[in-house]
Amino acid sequence: MTARWRVVGLAGMLLAGCSHVIREPEPPAPAADPAAIETTVFLIGDAGAPHDQEPVLIALERQVTEAPGAKLIVFLGDNIYPMGLPDTGATGRDGAEKQLLAQMAVGTRTQTRTIFIPGNHDWEYMGPGGWEAIRRQAAFIEIYGAPYVSMLPTGGCPGPEVVDTGRVRLVFIDTQWWLHDFEKPRDSTDGCREYERPQAIRALDSALAQAGNRHVIVAAHHPLRTGGIHGAHLGLLPHLFPLRTLMDDLWIPLPIIGSYYAFNRKQGSSNQDVNGPENVRMRRALDWVFARRKPLVYVSGHEHDLEVLRGHSARHLLISGTGIYGHVTDVHQTAATRFAASLSGFMRLDILRDGRVRLGVITVDSDSAASEPFSAFLE
Repeated sequence: MTARWRVVGLAGMLLAGCSHVIREPEPPAPAADPAAIETTVFLIGDAGAPHDQEPVLIALERQVTEAPGAKLIVFLGDNIYPMGLPDTGATGRDGAEKQLLAQMAVGTRTQTRTIFIPGNHDWEYMGPGGWEAIRRQAAFIEIYGAPYVSMLPTGGCPGPEVVDTGRVRLVFIDTQWWLHDFEKPRDSTDGCREYERPQAIRALDSALAQAGNRHVIVAAHHPLRTGGIHGAHLGLLPHLFPLRTLMDDLWIPLPIIGSYYAFNRKQGSSNQDVNGPENVRMRRALDWVFARRKPLVYVSGHEHDLEVLRGHSARHLLISGTGIYGHVTDVHQTAATRFAASLSGFMRLDILRDGRVRLGVITVDSDSAASEPFSAFLE
């Protein structure tokens, strides 16, 4: 399995003709004194099809165990590939449970509070049964993850949901609610505090306004900006192998169909991309709030890469979507890129007792060995 992913990843990089790692010429941040760390937040996304003995999860659990002070793990959506949690007795249910339990085990074994955010695959891959699928997943997590593991927002609601820990306020939103074309919470009978877009935006604005002196981290599944395929940076690979967007193993060359597909993606044919019309509408609304309140970080998954970007509304944009070893896609440099890599791993934010926040980008190899190719203090 590992060898297959390595070959696939190498082929993708060669076909795309891009750099494996993009890095601004800036020195790394000094390592934090463990005694100076108040809280550590671990950020990992798109981990919904882990291998047996998944290297990224093993490395994550090791770092969580060793981290001093308070700690929290955030899974950034796409927690179960390909279509979320099927109904009891349905085809694929047992495998989906196994995929989710492997991730939940990091939180339960280390007795660390762990939050799962919904992603588009968790909403039945944007399908008509998405609302039911995301509620099934939340119920499953509540039953088998208590007291350490939970889903936020829950019930298919847009959020925001707030968790305060020490000097940090985490604000969780479900961006797939904004983009979902089928049934979803729409009125006061659906069990959500917010069920209309203006309500969700007002509540988000209030959550940021009431943060006091805490650093604010907004966590969601879809990125605001990206140098990856969802940002129309498609490279050559989708022109040749378009079916890999459905399943990574589908290396079937379809060059003409692929070019048509890539052109339409760039024109905004999918709301899962930043150019999609509903995605544009959502990001404008979020940017309006963030421009007023300036959260320290907006972090997402969705892209299967690791990116650190200079923010416009939020001060820093992080993308951490490589929670499965070898499950990576092409990434390109943008004007905002500080670091980007098509490598497996996760990120961690160490919040120090003096108020500083240190970001570490952690990459993981096939033997679960972790390294830190990028670090910085976020201001």
